[in-house]
Amino acid sequence: MNLELSPMTPQTITEFQAIIQNCQNLFIKKNQDYGSAWRILRLTSITDQIYIKAKRIRTIQEKGTQQVADDITSEFVGIINYCVMALIQIELTNNTELDLPSDVLLALYTKHVKENENLLSQKNHDYGEAWRDMRVSSMTDLILMKLLRIKQIEDNKGLTQVSEGVEAGYRDIINYSVFCLIKLEIKN
Repeated sequence: MNLELSPMTPQTITEFQAIIQNCQNLFIKKNQDYGSAWRILRLTSITDQIYIKAKRIRTIQEKGTQQVADDITSEFVGIINYCVMALIQIELTNNTELDLPSDVLLALYTKHVKENENLLSQKNHDYGEAWRDMRVSSMTDLILMKLLRIKQIEDNKGLTQVSEGVEAGYRDIINYSVFCLIKLEIKN
């Protein structure tokens, strides 16, 4: 399959990679501090953690103020990292080992963000960088909608009639969060 990429895709991929590198650096540092304690979380708990972060972003957007120091940018970074954790948990469903070596975690993280980068290239080609004309608040709403869909699929024990499933939802959330971070960076 030969994909012709839109003219803006190289810029978007460069921006994507820079943001993901920042997220990955934080992930590695937190892994040094905490290890892979997050492996104890069920997928539903990770989904709820992502939901809390997205809901906080929306609340701050609506109120225009915040009382906790963590800014919206750090919340989007957290959403990305929790989504990668969710993708790793899905991959390691039958692996109950909680303490994963750093090199294994880094390889899994890298694998999943590379898959997301490929997905972004394909979707960006088809949608023609439409996200650049969207508001961060709209993308926040789309993230929340995706999370509500994921929660429903989880409540249905993963059974769907026509939906792609939770993995596709997490991947879309990563890309929307990257888009938001790009737009927030451009705005500042």
